[in-house]
Amino acid sequence: MPSITDFALQNLRLEEDSPGVWIVTLNRPDKRNALNADTIEELVTLFSGAARAGARAIVLAAEGPHFCAGLDLVEHHQADRSPADFWQLCLRWHEAFNKMEYGGVPIIAALKGAVVGGGLELASAAHVRVADAGTYFALPEGQRGLFTGGGATIRVTDLIGKSRMIDMMLTGRVYQGQEAVDLGLAQYLVEDTLSHALTLARRCAENLPLTNFAICSGVSHMQNMSALDAAYAEACVAGIVNTQPEARARLAAFADKSGARIRPNT
Repeated sequence: MPSITDFALQNLRLEEDSPGVWIVTLNRPDKRNALNADTIEELVTLFSGAARAGARAIVLAAEGPHFCAGLDLVEHHQADRSPADFWQLCLRWHEAFNKMEYGGVPIIAALKGAVVGGGLELASAAHVRVADAGTYFALPEGQRGLFTGGGATIRVTDLIGKSRMIDMMLTGRVYQGQEAVDLGLAQYLVEDTLSHALTLARRCAENLPLTNFAICSGVSHMQNMSALDAAYAEACVAGIVNTQPEARARLAAFADKSGARIRPNT
């Protein structure tokens, strides 16, 4: 079984906040944390092995004032890739982001500054996104003669709808603050995104791992199915998760009223 110390990373910084709660930090601040090919490979490696290495919740953070400015355009320009080469690079982006979305470990993105282009694609692969007043979201591909290649047409469209997605790409429209939250680009608007993301991650880590796995992979899989197939899959997953032996103590606490109660915010 791998452990947190087994990952050899150059462009990401990995640390453990508390047992099972990891902080993964994009660590190319001089490039506004733009995603080069090496960083994508590190994301693939990390999120492929995180669950087996004991991660129970992950905060995705960033060094410097910006979360991620997207594709490393300088590297892309200098590489002068062929269509076939860039096609393969895009598939590695999809591999990384699919490992995040479907890997079964809750990922909370602590956003700030630029969440632009491929940075928004990266953020949209997280399960929860926390923004502050200075966080801004954009897809400037249209103005740069480019097209999204890391899943924006799938995940960002799912968050905000087809028309807004096309508008962002065509016009370079920027969303920020409460408007971005209202559209679904983030779920929380706070002053300190890292602190809030860690609070959420610690809470998620208290859940049973199998339950988190079902939530963080099952919902996405079921959204890809027909309604009839999704209903069948949901019943199958519930049959497994809701009868797991580890849940019996939690059910007993609910039954005897010794467990935590659900209360409205005050």
